[in-house]
Amino acid sequence: MTDVQRVAADLRDEQDALDAIVAGLTAEQWRLATPSPGWTVADQIGHLTYYDGAAATAIEDPPAFKESVAELFADPGRIDSLTLHRHLSTPDLLDTWRATRRRLARAAATLDDDRRVEWYGPSMGAKSFLTARLMECWAHGQDVADAVGARRQGTDRLRHVAQLGFITRGWSYANRGLERPEGDVRLELTGPSGDLWSFGPDGVADVVRGPAEDFCLVVTQRRHVDDTALEVAGPLARDWLARAQAFAGPATDGPAPGVRAVPGDTRGSTP
Repeated sequence: MTDVQRVAADLRDEQDALDAIVAGLTAEQWRLATPSPGWTVADQIGHLTYYDGAAATAIEDPPAFKESVAELFADPGRIDSLTLHRHLSTPDLLDTWRATRRRLARAAATLDDDRRVEWYGPSMGAKSFLTARLMECWAHGQDVADAVGARRQGTDRLRHVAQLGFITRGWSYANRGLERPEGDVRLELTGPSGDLWSFGPDGVADVVRGPAEDFCLVVTQRRHVDDTALEVAGPLARDWLARAQAFAGPATDGPAPGVRAVPGDTRGSTP
């Protein structure tokens, strides 16, 4: 199995895991507000549906994808109305998301490791492209889980998200018009299976240690670092996690301390 095939398989598994949460929701739960301002649970799935479809088009027909980008941004005020599929009933939205995922899976099966794929901004290597889709599914899935009170079981698929979070340290600054501070930061993360995942050089003063899931929640801006069990040593590490943004788009800030702390979640608490 190639690297791209492995990420594609993990993406399908991550999508299936979120499907298992939403498939049994009531009509009222689909209308619940999520931590994304103005977005319901249905909007989160609508967002994933649109961009999974866009990803399939980007692989299958790059010129058509470029046309869709121009159309989407021609009127920024209509982006939500174009991308959230609010015209669909809940059953139709779920069916459309599933069909779109199948289409993306078929398109992803045609990728090889050295293929580059057009996207919103610079083109991306095939592995990074599919990793970004996995990250999006997991992060928006967290919004859904928080809204409906579901506690997800972490999996080692999070290694993809953790690695993306690490390599986007520079992006987190550049996206804000800032220079990345000189110096390295090391990650020493414990995956859900208990394996140790390390990124960055040994022997540096700035280190982030702790559960991989918590690091992923911070770099996708779903939790403030103070609401996690992460140990952050050094000013470079602390400054990075205050600005971390593993996803594309305009610079945004994550939640303030306590805003997205989940009742009953013991991460970040003192034993």
